Amino acid sequence: MLYEPDPNLVVYFQNRFVPLGEAKLSILTHALHYGTGVFEGIRAYWNSSERELYLVRPGDHFARWRANCGLLFIDLGATADELTQLTIDLIQRNRFETDLYIRPIAYRSAARIGIHPDDRYDFALIAIPYEGYMDSARGVRAAVSSWRRVEDTAIPGRGKICGAYVNSVLAGEEVRRNGYDEAIFLTESGHVAEGASCNIFAVRHGKLITPPPSDNILEGITRECVIDLARRELNVEVQQRSIDRSELYQADEVFFTGTAVEVAPVVEIDHRPVGHGRVGRLTEELRRLYLDATHGRLIHYSHWLTHVYKPVRGGAPA
Repeated sequence: MLYEPDPNLVVYFQNRFVPLGEAKLSILTHALHYGTGVFEGIRAYWNSSERELYLVRPGDHFARWRANCGLLFIDLGATADELTQLTIDLIQRNRFETDLYIRPIAYRSAARIGIHPDDRYDFALIAIPYEGYMDSARGVRAAVSSWRRVEDTAIPGRGKICGAYVNSVLAGEEVRRNGYDEAIFLTESGHVAEGASCNIFAVRHGKLITPPPSDNILEGITRECVIDLARRELNVEVQQRSIDRSELYQADEVFFTGTAVEVAPVVEIDHRPVGHGRVGRLTEELRRLYLDATHGRLIHYSHWLTHVYKPVRGGAPA
């Protein structure tokens, strides 16, 4: 769960570091009225034995953010490396020694009514302590939403565009009001796309299956990590192909992946148990491997991690 942020938390806003309580926007801001913002999500994990915070693949996240901003003709004016260093500076100013969620957001900043944007935009960075998106240790209950995944020809799902997430809010609220933990989207053609805020995988006959980018999914970085771990560490075949709804009901295992959810087992879908109705073996192994890799316990994946405090303490950045 996200905590209630301290107004004295230092954030990066309008090209400077300021307390959160001073970071204010006009109620006429274009992004507020028309959803013309692009966000990103990055995790940092605290390793208490090493006294170090590890940013997970910040360069890849910022490269994706920059590309997605281009969909709205927003030029961040900074490279992925510069944005990574800015994030390190932000964390150090707050002296965090806990797991974090970092939220970069770029937005059309003109303060006026009118759908046509001008060339005014800005971006902000916020880092906050994070305890997890959902309690998924024993598995979560999911339901297929009646709302369909937004089409790439309408608002590109891969773009993490703020306005598109009304789609996720509608689906998430629907299933939670019906007693479930997370929604599953179908595409307009009826194929499985993803969760309301995460990618989805199914295990069938020993193979790991996940929808392809052409089924309107977010091209998730955690999704990519899990595919790599499955192939390299567990020698599991991974297929990226369209998935029918009924395949989820017949899957041996199902799980979600994402920056916020990490690897979250699904034990029930639409009142039907997934497999034996408990966390599956492959899901549990991938969950453990992902957490070990992101906490700096697997040397082979150290290239995923950027040290936050090591440069200050006299070492070289990873």
